[in-house]
Amino acid sequence: MRIVLDTNVVLSALLWRGTPHRLREALRLQPSARLFTSAVLLAELSDVLGRPMASQRLALIGQSLRDVLADYTLAADVVLPLATPAVIAADPDDDHVIAAAIAADADLIVSGDRHLLGLGVYQGIRIVAPAEAIRRLATAGC
Repeated sequence: MRIVLDTNVVLSALLWRGTPHRLREALRLQPSARLFTSAVLLAELSDVLGRPMASQRLALIGQSLRDVLADYTLAADVVLPLATPAVIAADPDDDHVIAAAIAADADLIVSGDRHLLGLGVYQGIRIVAPAEAIRRLATAGC
């Protein structure tokens, strides 16, 4: 299963212990799961992790921005989208998630973003919340 995580899911998975964190663990346990990202999504993650709220959380859990980014970069294959489709007019940044998924030939986009979730599917790529991704990973392991 080929998966692209939206930045909001990555952030939650790295900094807190909720459903996105459980998804992170499920990904580690599923050998058929491959994680993909892009340079644009990594830059967005770096920007968000550098903001005061995230910086405070990183300090609280004893992690540095650099280490967290390095760990995520090792966990995900970086793809180079050829184009960024204009799909989400209300939030064009979401289009970069779609572009990465297309470039990765992904099966799933995992997001907590209402614009992406509202699509449900784009060019055959399912767009699901973290809890649904966990269910799909569990089923893939059977």
